[in-house]
Amino acid sequence: MRVRAGRAGVQSGLVGAAPHDDGAEALVGCPFQSDVRADVGDRDEMLTQAGERVYERLEPDEALLASGYQGPRDRARVTELMHGLVDRVAAFPTGFLALLELRLEATRRPESREVLTRRIRADVDTNINYHQKSGLPGDATTVVLLYLALNWLILEALTLPDLFSAEHRRDLVTTLVDRLLPDGPGSQ
Repeated sequence: MRVRAGRAGVQSGLVGAAPHDDGAEALVGCPFQSDVRADVGDRDEMLTQAGERVYERLEPDEALLASGYQGPRDRARVTELMHGLVDRVAAFPTGFLALLELRLEATRRPESREVLTRRIRADVDTNINYHQKSGLPGDATTVVLLYLALNWLILEALTLPDLFSAEHRRDLVTTLVDRLLPDGPGSQ
């Protein structure tokens, strides 16, 4: 069963939906509206399904994943990939912000927390495995640190876009990679 969801989940807040709401009105206009059923009566189920769907939409496609295996295996390539990641995720602001809203909801709803924890843990593990298989410099901790720092940078860009200019955000991504990774190709 899928939930019909929309941008209003971010704008009006999934948190603000009453426990008896069927979710249709609370989620009208979300980025995955056509994939969610309006007849879901259980708010926990609706939020769980919405969390799964938002995360699906944020995943990269196969062509993008394949492109990460191309090119040199050095810090400059990691920097290029991280710039692409930030740009791709920031280009889907309603999804990223809906996921943030779902994270906040998960602080109050154990079922939502379980789904998001499982989903995000799988994503982190996938990113670590991908990074290691690709031969790019850095280790599992590097990937986790990039994940944590870049997620917050994206959040700042979407919620407080004037805090750091686009150029400053770009410089921050470059500096982050430079400081996390040693010099030289293939350095671990």
